[in-house]
Amino acid sequence: MPFITVGTENSAPIDLYYEDHGSGKPVVLIHGFPFNGATWEKETRALQNAGYRTITYDRRGNGNSAQPAFGYDYNTFAADLDVLMTELDLNEVTLIGHSMGTGEVVRYLGNYGSQRVSRAVLLSPLQPMLAKASDNPEGVDRSLFKGFQDAIIKDRFAYLTSFCDAFFNPDQNMGKRVSEEAYRAHWQIGAMASGKATHDSVDAWQEDFRPDLPKINIPVLIVQGDQDRVLPYPVTGQRLGPMMPTAQLITLKGAPHGIPWTHADEINKAVLDFMKQPAKARA
Repeated sequence: MPFITVGTENSAPIDLYYEDHGSGKPVVLIHGFPFNGATWEKETRALQNAGYRTITYDRRGNGNSAQPAFGYDYNTFAADLDVLMTELDLNEVTLIGHSMGTGEVVRYLGNYGSQRVSRAVLLSPLQPMLAKASDNPEGVDRSLFKGFQDAIIKDRFAYLTSFCDAFFNPDQNMGKRVSEEAYRAHWQIGAMASGKATHDSVDAWQEDFRPDLPKINIPVLIVQGDQDRVLPYPVTGQRLGPMMPTAQLITLKGAPHGIPWTHADEINKAVLDFMKQPAKARA
């Protein structure tokens, strides 16, 4: 199993598990909360068949990666991504993030620039800022995040069931766009994350990404469902599109949060069409 070391905790290395398959221009895919790189299987297959090299990795605290007791903030997550990009010497990369993974994409571009990156895709984005503040009245009340963390402490596995319900909208999609088996598989993948990572990641959702946005000078594709019950579309994607002059927004009618699984065909078509477009000049 391939690993890259991004730090240490006491006597132990902090290693990220990654998978690197195919050839061609590289695509790095960054998963959502609280899952791991395995949830990209429908996208990696399509990308590899189209001639791209795909790299997925498990965020610290998730999947097969190390589970340290610290580092669950987006500056650290972006630094982890930078180590991966540097160690693998990746260039002309397309960065694709889903949900929490969009935070790594945006913060990486804000902190490290786009020298290694040609395009970015934000699926069910976390941006511009999810938490309500005096200068962000459209956001979600912060008490909601505290409620999530209390539920995680009380019974993380029961919370994970409620999260998967919000992720897939099973009342609308079960037996149609998601099977009971796929639902259970996502639950099992989510259960692999550490309790610490699951809890602390909720703090990261509240970060303000608005200062990062003006630094992004590459083409960006945003795709989100208008029935997203995890990151409400009016608070996130609908607001984000107009804030990014290099972005195009695709709204999937009736789609839930978990579009990499439920709407994989639509995602793959949108991403592959986007990647075929001529690159725009950087500002």
